Amino acid sequence: MMKIQAQSNIPTDFGMFSMYAFSEEASDWNPHFAVVAENTDFNETVNVRFHSECITGEIFHSKKCECGQQLDAAMKFMAENGGVIIYLRQEGRNIGIINKLKAYALQEKGFDTVEANLKLGLPADGRNFDIAVEILKILKIQKINLLTNNPDKLKSLENTGIILDRRLPLEIDSNEVNESYLVKKKDYFGHLLEKV
Repeated sequence: MMKIQAQSNIPTDFGMFSMYAFSEEASDWNPHFAVVAENTDFNETVNVRFHSECITGEIFHSKKCECGQQLDAAMKFMAENGGVIIYLRQEGRNIGIINKLKAYALQEKGFDTVEANLKLGLPADGRNFDIAVEILKILKIQKINLLTNNPDKLKSLENTGIILDRRLPLEIDSNEVNESYLVKKKDYFGHLLEKV
């Protein structure tokens, strides 16, 4: 059972947020986070983003994905409208950074994002959003708008007792490097993308 291990206010380029660390043990060096905009009312419909960690995109600004831009856009949206980003430590669709770099190396040889994972004996997408639902329940959030293009995130809310009011798209323009990646997300995973 996860619980809040620490909480602090974090001033950011987008505004003030309150950051909660969630884990089963206080000694966990890789907790999940809830990043809450200061004007958020948990008793109303709450804007929520389930966001999985992406070191390459968020920290090193890789152009192979749109993860960093999505996180920035979500933070800006939450700062302006209220809401919560649930930041899940599921690097590389939950295969970890080492395997992600191995998959990138295979992509350089012509494999696409799904083929590379499968060639490594890994799932195409190993993420689990049950943790995000658990965090929502710990925070006593009962009704949400979900910022996502991913139908699996929508399905993760079914039969949870949390009401999904509506989906808010969070689509980022493709670049010369990641267009085929976004097409694969749309065609293989069924992501709700209109711009590719």
